[in-house]
Amino acid sequence: MKIVSLLLFFALSGLMIACTSGKKAFEHGDYFDAVLLSVKRLRQKPDHEKSIQTLKESYPLAVSYLEGQANNTIAANAPFKWKNVMQSYNQINQMYEEIQQCPACLKVIPSPKNYYTELGPLKEKAADESYNAGIDALMKGTRNDAKQAYFNFTDAQSYVPGYKDVVEYLGKAKDVATLKVILEQIKVPGRYKLSADFFQNNVESYLHSNYPEQTFIRFYTPQEASSTGLTNADQILRIQFDDFSVGNTNTTQRVDNLKRDSVVVGEAKVNGKTIPVYNTVTARLTSFHKEVISAGILSMIIVDAKNNGVLKDSKFQGNFVWTNNWANFNGDERALSGDQLAMCKQREVLPPAPQDLFLQFTKPIYNQLTSAVNTFYRNY
Repeated sequence: MKIVSLLLFFALSGLMIACTSGKKAFEHGDYFDAVLLSVKRLRQKPDHEKSIQTLKESYPLAVSYLEGQANNTIAANAPFKWKNVMQSYNQINQMYEEIQQCPACLKVIPSPKNYYTELGPLKEKAADESYNAGIDALMKGTRNDAKQAYFNFTDAQSYVPGYKDVVEYLGKAKDVATLKVILEQIKVPGRYKLSADFFQNNVESYLHSNYPEQTFIRFYTPQEASSTGLTNADQILRIQFDDFSVGNTNTTQRVDNLKRDSVVVGEAKVNGKTIPVYNTVTARLTSFHKEVISAGILSMIIVDAKNNGVLKDSKFQGNFVWTNNWANFNGDERALSGDQLAMCKQREVLPPAPQDLFLQFTKPIYNQLTSAVNTFYRNY
């Protein structure tokens, strides 16, 4: 019963909030939001009086406001005026669609207004102004202006697909706006080559997945740069292991003389009764602790490909310690604790292969590297 009551309480609370939100939006002059919230409420409860009244009052005010906003924009001859006019008309059309899909709302607003007919000619004008704005921005020749040009051309394409030569200019703007970075990873020779290659492949995969072609940063391997004919790289991201050591082993041995008092060691009969015999038991415990330490330092240098200036120089350290514990004893095992006895059941085992140890110490380096790359390119 308590659960049912709680569910009912939350449901009623949600309905009260929805209703209040529509009324509050109206009182704050947010007529468009007031209409949408009222429609939503009337879909849930068609006879809700407050929502009916809010819709009745807010809808004509919302239409009047949006129409006035569109007319003022046209009269002011503001930049991207046709885009802004379309946005106003689209909001009117959105209210039209919402009301048309709400029978209770149609009783309040039987003939909602729409501007679908007017949108057709406006799309051509909006495409033209966005196209021209894109040309102007692209002509400035900077990367940031090329970004803006790309967005302008994208708008033009959305209004009128294939408008003039907008598709070609989309490609040009994207090329100028994109920061092109060549990722150079210095190979590790010898027995650790496979593990180092695995690390490097993970770095390349991360950069390609987190900075896809849709972004304005693109990373190329030297092979990709060569195959695509890239000749105007902006930066070089150079990664190499400056130093590393794998499998440094340190084994320590400890000997403890153990003693435990009042341990039952037998039985004796006294006056015809069997009683336990207590004594002190001893043992000599030899415990071993082996550490296999692997560590390395990776450097990340970001260079301006145009003037070879260093933009960022960072080093990342990583380490991994593999441990193994075991023990043996001589004497009475009852002198040992449970943990000590469990350790005596362990045996010395071989550490992981050197290639695996290499991968283990590179894991914290990988996390530091990817975080540093994200931080550096955040504002690009």
